Amino acid sequence: MNGGDSDGARPQRPARALIEDELRRRERSKAFRTAMWSAAKALLIVAAVSVLISTLWVPVLRVYGESMLPTLRDGEIVISFKQSGLKRGDIIAFHYNNKALLKRVIALSGEWVDIDENGVVSVNGETLDEPYAPEKAPGNCDIELPYQVPDGRWFVMGDRRASSVDSRASAIGAVSDEQIIGKVAFRVWPLSAFGRVE
Repeated sequence: MNGGDSDGARPQRPARALIEDELRRRERSKAFRTAMWSAAKALLIVAAVSVLISTLWVPVLRVYGESMLPTLRDGEIVISFKQSGLKRGDIIAFHYNNKALLKRVIALSGEWVDIDENGVVSVNGETLDEPYAPEKAPGNCDIELPYQVPDGRWFVMGDRRASSVDSRASAIGAVSDEQIIGKVAFRVWPLSAFGRVE
């Protein structure tokens, strides 16, 4: 028996097999990195598109305060949609002093608004039926009544008339098209109140 190799020693793998294994390992690593980079790019694109959509077309807003009670409550989260053709009764979100306010459209451009001492609202001489505002009040009103809504503007009021600061206050006035973020359409939080906003 020759000395040199001991019994049970593992045979050496040829250099070619080792090189092929290393090349396969590197290919797998490269494929994994490529897949991860593709996934990261896809996630970034989805995130960017989501932010763009939520900012431009479907803004998501949180309700602060109680001026829209009983329709909307403090802390609820709503979705608004950019759209034209707003009508009386729609709830809109609009920019005012770097804040987003939520109010209800009461009168359109060119219409005449009047509010009596009991807070009953008339538009073009007709008393509005307002089931969304169960407690009438003249509120914070320092505009001259009757008031004609200027062109390209909307007269808005909160549903809680006694405490809402809205178009009745000259500081806010009638809302311009440029201020409008969108029409509030859905409540998404809390889940127990999920659904359309009327």
